Amino acid sequence: MITDVVVAILVLSGSVLAFTASIGVLRFPDTMTRMHATTKPQTFGLLLILIAAMIRLAGSVDFGMLVLSGLFALITAPVVAHRIGRLAYQEQRVRDDLIERSDVESGSTD
Repeated sequence: MITDVVVAILVLSGSVLAFTASIGVLRFPDTMTRMHATTKPQTFGLLLILIAAMIRLAGSVDFGMLVLSGLFALITAPVVAHRIGRLAYQEQRVRDDLIERSDVESGSTD
């Protein structure tokens, strides 16, 4: 009974985070802010849902697959966000008011 409540809370909060990420993608004006909306809350929401599934499937063979799915999401989300950010910066699709002048003048190629 208590595990059902915990699982329901985790799934609901993970779903709310994924929903806010989708709203952020629609509402934010440029690539850099959309990148944050898609990586941070969406990854955390997915992890909450995976933890709920792990609690529900404790002792099952599928438990290991859920752990691997969570690790894969944690590893790939920052890499993808970094690549998208670099590509947007290189193609000059970034709002100028979001970049500090010292970053542009130093010629940083991060």
